[in-house]
Amino acid sequence: MAIRGAFVAALVAALAVAASQPASGSRFLQVGITDEASLLYGTENTVADFKQLHVQLARLDLYWGGPLGVAKSRPAHPTDPSDPAYSWSPYDSIVQQLASAGIKVLFSIHGTPSWANGGAGLNVAPSNPLDLKKFAYAAAMRYSGTFVADGAKLPAVRYWLAWNEPNNPVFLKPQYQKVGARWVIASAKAYAKICNAIYNGVHAIGIASERVGCGATAPRGNNQPQSSRPSVSPLAFLAAVKADGLKTFDAWDHHPYYSNPSRTPTSVVPSGGAVELANIDTLIRQVTNEYGNKRIWITEYGYETNPPDTIFGVSWAKQAAYLKQAFSIVRANPRIDMMLWFLLRDDPNVNGWQSGLITVGGKKKPSYAAFESMASGF
Repeated sequence: MAIRGAFVAALVAALAVAASQPASGSRFLQVGITDEASLLYGTENTVADFKQLHVQLARLDLYWGGPLGVAKSRPAHPTDPSDPAYSWSPYDSIVQQLASAGIKVLFSIHGTPSWANGGAGLNVAPSNPLDLKKFAYAAAMRYSGTFVADGAKLPAVRYWLAWNEPNNPVFLKPQYQKVGARWVIASAKAYAKICNAIYNGVHAIGIASERVGCGATAPRGNNQPQSSRPSVSPLAFLAAVKADGLKTFDAWDHHPYYSNPSRTPTSVVPSGGAVELANIDTLIRQVTNEYGNKRIWITEYGYETNPPDTIFGVSWAKQAAYLKQAFSIVRANPRIDMMLWFLLRDDPNVNGWQSGLITVGGKKKPSYAAFESMASGF
C-alpha cells in the first residue's frame, strides 16, 4: 500500500509540473463544465460552484421535444419565440442566473418532438428539417440579447451545438440502413440535415458573433451495421456527413473519453478509428482535409472515480492529476477553442456517470481544487 501511495503521489506531482508549463495554444480557449442535471435541478447552488471554479462556459441541452421540450405541440408561427406553443421554462431562468455570474451558455439543440417525426422518438430525426431550422431561429432570436420576456431583456447566448453524439444509437437512430445489397450510414445522412438546419437557423438572425458547432461525436464506434448495437466511429462519421451534404459549421465538436481506467490522457490509442485525447490531432487533420481550418470544441471529457465506480473509475488523486494533464494538453493545441469537463456532481444513480468534482453527498474531490486552480489562469 505504501508503494502504491508513493507512486500516485509521484504521478500527481509530475503531472502538476507538466500542467504548469507555458504553452502556445489557442488564444480563444474557454473552459467550463457540462452538467445538465445540476443546472436543471439545483441551479442556484450549481451557479455558485461554477463561479468559485472560474467556469467560463456552461453547456446544457435545449430540448426541442420531450418532457423538457420547448415545443410540445406544433407552433403556428415557429420562427416567433413568443408563439404560445413554446414554453422556454426553465431555460430563461438558467441563462439569467449564469449571466449574472458572468458565465456564458452553450445550448445543445436536441430531441425531436413527436409532432415533427410521427412519434418516432426523441432520437429520430425530424421528417422535415425545415421544422428544426425554424426552431433554431426562434431559439437564437429569444437569446439574441435583445428579446424582452416578462419585462426584462434576456441575456445573449452565442454558442450552439447541433444534437449530441449522433454516431451513437442512444442519441440518433437508425445508425445504418440497407439500401439494395449494401449498408449505408443513415445517421450521417440524417445528421447532415440536422446540422445544416441548426447552423442556418441560428445564423439567419444575422448576428456575426453566433457560433454553431457540429459533431459532438462519441469517441468510438464499431462500424458493424449488423451488430446488436451498431454505431459509427468518429472518423468514419465525419467522412460520411461530408459526403451526405453537411455544408459547413463554425466548429467541429468531439468527446474524447478514455476507454478503460488503465488509460491516461496520453495513452497511445490503438488503430480502429477511436479518437481519444491522445490522438485528437488525427481528428483535427481530417476536419482540415474535409472542411479547412475549422475550430475544434471538446464539450465533454472526464474521468470517473473509484469510489463509487469500482469498474470504470480511477482513484480520486488520479482523477485530479488527469484533469490537470488533459487541460494542459488542450491548452497547448492551437485549434481547440473549448474544453468542458463532465460533470460537476456525480450521478445519483451508481450506474450513471461518476466523473463529478463533487460526490452525491456534497464532498469535494481533489479534482475540484484542481479545476479551480487550472481555470483561475484563464
